[in-house]
Amino acid sequence: MSRTRALSPHARMVLAVLLDAAGQWSHGYDLARRAEVKSGTLYPLLIRLEAQGYLEAEWQQPAETGRPPRHAYRLTASGVELARANPPSQAASTTTSRRREARI
Repeated sequence: MSRTRALSPHARMVLAVLLDAAGQWSHGYDLARRAEVKSGTLYPLLIRLEAQGYLEAEWQQPAETGRPPRHAYRLTASGVELARANPPSQAASTTTSRRREARI
């Protein structure tokens, strides 16, 4: 699947986080926290990436009773290729590192 537009910095960060997950399922809240992307940006991005075939998504039942099911995501083979070909920019990575250091 070929893309015609460049990926946004947010998309690159989300893809990098999913690539780091090495095929494990990731939930939206965890992705938002780790990629430092707000939910209003994250969920439309996840929907687009899934529609384009770069992500798989599934509803997962909660481990605890009384909790709602959660949507989980992971990269497809083409998503892994996309993530590897489009790493986060150095500026975004530096900013993210600074934010993490400031919190520690």
